[in-house]
Parts: sequence; structure tokens; C-alpha cells
Amino acid sequence: MVEFDITIKSGDLYDFNMMHAYNSVPNLIINVLGAIAILLGYGQKNWFYCIMGAVVLLYLPWTLFLRSKQQVLNNPVFKNPLHYLLDENGITISQGDTVTTQGWDDCVKAVSTAKSIIIYTSRVNATIFPKSQLGDKKEALISVISTNMPPKKVKIRA
Repeated sequence: MVEFDITIKSGDLYDFNMMHAYNSVPNLIINVLGAIAILLGYGQKNWFYCIMGAVVLLYLPWTLFLRSKQQVLNNPVFKNPLHYLLDENGITISQGDTVTTQGWDDCVKAVSTAKSIIIYTSRVNATIFPKSQLGDKKEALISVISTNMPPKKVKIRA
């Protein structure tokens, strides 16, 4: 069992959105095409291709940055800390009078980025645990996740 409070900031949401976006095939293809446009444009001295390739490569990170800022500003859930309790029953999240529990069987996968540990509860929804806010609870969190989820669903690098 591990228990802690997390306040999601725009940088935490941006980290999640970038990881999620760049792990999808369509976004990877678009970025490869953008890089090819830059290389072809540079090789042929066609600056239009270089500019268009740069726009393609920079569009996604910029829009995800803006979207993350807007979500944190506009969503009341992000205004106050969320209290988490992870035990053999699942993940219990509470904030104020609201309490929800997500069973381990409903968790799709657990992954990590350089900045966060993320548990997907569906293909697009996830619970984000910023490593900077976990402190000494990070190892306990990884242990609870690894104990309660099948190994094939856990891809966490400490």
C-alpha cells in the first residue's frame, strides 16, 4: 500500500500528451514526412520544403503545449491536489467529497517517461504520477504496480 497527494501541473500533462502522441503510428509517419521534407528541401536548396517540414515537425509539440496549459487552467480537477491510495484493491482517488476506485483489472498498462509514471485506465485515459512529486514514494509505487498488474502490462523504467 502506498498513499500520497499529487497536483497535476501543465508540464506534467504536456509530458503525458507528448508520450501518448509520439507513440501513435500516424504521428510518427507525419514526423518522418516532415523530416524528409526538410532533408529534401535542404538537399535541393528548396527552402519552401524546409519551412513546411519544420512547420510539420513543430506543430504537434506546440499544440500539445497550448492544450496542456488550457486543460490545467480550465479543468477544476487540476486546481487542488488529488489524494491517491494504491493497494491490492486498485487505485483510489479522492478530492474533496469525491472518491473513485479503479480496480487493477481495469488498468490497461503502466509506463514511464523521464518525468512521470503513467497508468492507463483506457486507451486514451490515464493516471499521471509526476516523479518530482513522488519523492521517496516512487519505489513503493512501482512495487505496488508491479505486484498488482501482469508483467506484460508494466513497462516502467525507474
